[in-house]
Amino acid sequence: MVNSDISVIDSLLHQKTYLDNGQLVPWEGQMDEVHSTISTTKEYKPTLLGTVPHMDEPTALGVLDSAVKAYDQGKGEWPTMRVKDRLACMTSFVEMMKTKRDEVVKLLMWEIGKTLADSEKEFDRTVDYIYDTIEDYKQLDRDSSRFKKVGGINAHIRRGPLGVVLCLGPYNYPLNETFALLIPALIMGNTAVFKPAKHGVLLLSPLLEAFQKSFPAGVINVIYGRGREVAAPIMKTGKIDVLALIGNSKSAIALQDQHPYKNRLRLILGLEAKNPAIVLPSADLELAIDECINGTLSYNGQRCTALKIVYVHEDIKDEFNKRFSKRVDELKFGQPWEEGVKLTPLPEPGKPAYIQELIDDAKDKGAKILNERGGHTSDNYIYPAVLYPVTENMRVYQEEQFGPVIPIKPFKDIHALLDEIAKSNYGQQVSLFGDNVEALAPLIDVLVNLVCRVNLNSSCQRGPDVLPFTGRKDSAVGTLSVHDALRSFSIRTFVASKDNPKNNEIIQKLLKSNSSNFVNTDYLL
Repeated sequence: MVNSDISVIDSLLHQKTYLDNGQLVPWEGQMDEVHSTISTTKEYKPTLLGTVPHMDEPTALGVLDSAVKAYDQGKGEWPTMRVKDRLACMTSFVEMMKTKRDEVVKLLMWEIGKTLADSEKEFDRTVDYIYDTIEDYKQLDRDSSRFKKVGGINAHIRRGPLGVVLCLGPYNYPLNETFALLIPALIMGNTAVFKPAKHGVLLLSPLLEAFQKSFPAGVINVIYGRGREVAAPIMKTGKIDVLALIGNSKSAIALQDQHPYKNRLRLILGLEAKNPAIVLPSADLELAIDECINGTLSYNGQRCTALKIVYVHEDIKDEFNKRFSKRVDELKFGQPWEEGVKLTPLPEPGKPAYIQELIDDAKDKGAKILNERGGHTSDNYIYPAVLYPVTENMRVYQEEQFGPVIPIKPFKDIHALLDEIAKSNYGQQVSLFGDNVEALAPLIDVLVNLVCRVNLNSSCQRGPDVLPFTGRKDSAVGTLSVHDALRSFSIRTFVASKDNPKNNEIIQKLLKSNSSNFVNTDYLL
């Protein structure tokens, strides 16, 4: 697919190998076809992109053993390696990764329907994330390069790895959010078994060789297949120390339940969210509408950070609804590479039917579609429906829709609205629109205790990646950012000795010999 017209699939990509113990191992078994919902024919027909291995339990357990062997209970080459040497491996990887930009960007568009601009942004942002993580780890190493003396004890404190990681990424950001788990996990000295998402699986193929050539055998291993057939058996062994997953809470719970040693299992999870927008009477309506359009429909609303419900004050609801609905109908639907396109084919074949179920349920319970194009359906898309007024008994209120449907709910009493948000099972972010400082101040003070990020007059988002990304309640476990992820995938560990002449002499000899990768005061510039 390199150097070809991005609107044409000039050759199929058959991923016939998987990465195990530093080798690209040929797969001789069943293959799964990978289709795109993007159609280039007059009559709709999904486009075949290629095939990937349909791996089985015995093979997956063999791959797991490679990761376990490479970690070797903390004795392996990778977890005991000097920081500068691990960073050299990661730098080698990202340099090789950059040469695959065109291939990955094209596959992002075709596999998950992401626009050209957003696909390029996801790739470039991921590269920047890796470089930023490398620099942050250098600073972490600098900060850890000295001894601390407390209460007659000399302590050399660093961060150590946790063990073997099972990494499962999401389909909506199959590169960026997956690597936001995988990169800090590896850089801290853990070994990993990584399974790509069902959608967005082929786009990892151009990077397999970079993984294979950049890291020691068994450090990073890549498997394919269905979660219940490969991930569940891996969890049942009890050999996984960290479950790193961005996706659905049902999947996370099911995998946790498979693990026989719950207290040993560290969880780093990014899960559902039902991020609300609150539009106050003092809001700049044009700004609020711009941001709510972006928040609800960027990548068709298929983001955990998307605005999934819009609360509008009764004093301005009529004007907001009229202008907002008009703006939604003006959005262009088309192929990901078309100029000015905002809405693209949905990668999940069953998603239009699901969104239609939510629309029908809301209409049956009193909501109306405010925009003329709302609910118009094709084989691979359903046009965004603006639903009003939404009530708590509707499915679109209760479920994370993860697609192009926009529930709007009026409110009058801000305290009742805060109580409603507090009852939610989710607590990731909120967008707050208004100009009245006296009204905003007390709201901010409460909202920061209900969610983890309050976006003032702007839509919810993950980045910049140096900022904490997490959630309360059922939305997340652990914090992901360049800084925090390194800590999420590691644990503080240290060497302590009583401050006496004999121990101090031993420490001095250790430092001068430069034979310990842990006890040293070298640091990276």
